Amino acid sequence: MAGTDDESLDDLPPSAKLVFKVLEYNGPLTQKGIVEESMLSARTVRYALERLENIGMVDEDVYFADARQNLYQLTAPQKAEADGGQEACCAE
Repeated sequence: MAGTDDESLDDLPPSAKLVFKVLEYNGPLTQKGIVEESMLSARTVRYALERLENIGMVDEDVYFADARQNLYQLTAPQKAEADGGQEACCAE
């Protein structure tokens, strides 16, 4: 079922939801940063990021401070959806 269009954040394991929340609260982080913030194992974080990427909730980019690492962040539409759309209604 991983990677199907019908899958959403509610369908993911708790570890993936925790990684989503860590990125939501802290902004873009490397995998190492997510491991430190979430206190999950590196393997669990890798799996959670893979699941989140498969459903389009997380983007992976180059971490320019150390090109051996990647920087992970929430996709822009997912941030607004997770906030309940409050940013759009209250920006005036």
